[in-house]
Amino acid sequence: MIPAYKLQRIAEIVMVVGIICLCQPWNLFLHRYGLTVVIVGLLTFMFTGWFGAPEPERDADASKEEGQS
Repeated sequence: MIPAYKLQRIAEIVMVVGIICLCQPWNLFLHRYGLTVVIVGLLTFMFTGWFGAPEPERDADASKEEGQS
């Protein structure tokens, strides 16, 4: 299963791609489905924020100890 923090990053990228599809004037297919892509990315981002586990936090002291060994 994909971790929630990675799925949120993917959803952000999908939203940006949808905005790019909306703004480009050359391909009608991309322009037509750009808003749908943005909405899918937005819903994915919202649902992973509600239902996903939070990003694991790394302790600053633990990372320093790992680097010294």
